[in-house]
Amino acid sequence: MSHVSDVCKKTFKSSLNLKRLNTTRTGEGPPRGEICERPFIKKGDLYVHYRSHTKEMAYSCEVCGKTFTSKSSFVRHEKIHRNERNYVCEICKKTFIRKHHLDAHHLIHTQEKPHVCVMCNKAFSQKKNLTDHYRIHTKERPFSCDMCGKSFSRKSFLTVHYRVHTKERPHSCEVCGKAYSRKSHVNEHYLIHTKEKPHSCEVCGKAYSRKSHMNQHYLIHTKEKPHSCEVCGKAYSRKSHLNQHYLIHTKEKPHSCEVCGKVYSRKSHLNRHYLTHI
Repeated sequence: MSHVSDVCKKTFKSSLNLKRLNTTRTGEGPPRGEICERPFIKKGDLYVHYRSHTKEMAYSCEVCGKTFTSKSSFVRHEKIHRNERNYVCEICKKTFIRKHHLDAHHLIHTQEKPHVCVMCNKAFSQKKNLTDHYRIHTKERPFSCDMCGKSFSRKSFLTVHYRVHTKERPHSCEVCGKAYSRKSHVNEHYLIHTKEKPHSCEVCGKAYSRKSHMNQHYLIHTKEKPHSCEVCGKAYSRKSHLNQHYLIHTKEKPHSCEVCGKVYSRKSHLNRHYLTHI
């Protein structure tokens, strides 16, 4: 059904849009908020908006207790618990609760990246990823741990960090049951069982299950030693080797023999010592 303006004969699909035009022309004006003067077509919308100032939460979720100022937000949230996923990707059949989530996902298939960083021109398919990326330039870290004060640029990083304190390990291996705090770690671990080594050296072809191990290996070819001692300047290709070297300066010997109590700065030296007791 079309809605036609009596003044200019312009047609609208929504009666709300026609009313917005009429109130603008007649000077009648829509109801406005007393606090911020924001205009609204419907009084009901104004009442909902007031709650953003008063912080009044009119709707509460019975499942998780989360509260909302508007009914539409509340109804949308309820779908999460009912697991209603009415929006389906035609390409990969992945389902979504909200249409804009499906629209954002669709860009993965089309390879579109409409959100571009004005500082380095790096492009992203989703606006959220661009927002997260900006913090690399601004050094902003708005998410802080209320237990130790450490701050993070992304909420997801903070969520993973919390598990250091809670000792939570929600991701477990389906084969052996070993649990990890991060999904990426269990994915890496899983390669032990599958024997996959997807990361190979471009120089010699040696393959690794983890990219970090391949990157460490690559330094053998480049002769790079990015980790240097702050005390004497000696450089190493691996950080673990630098950490071992530091013990020379600190005189620490953290590895002790359970048999005789003799201490060593390196675990390899302790293991060699154990052979004297056999």
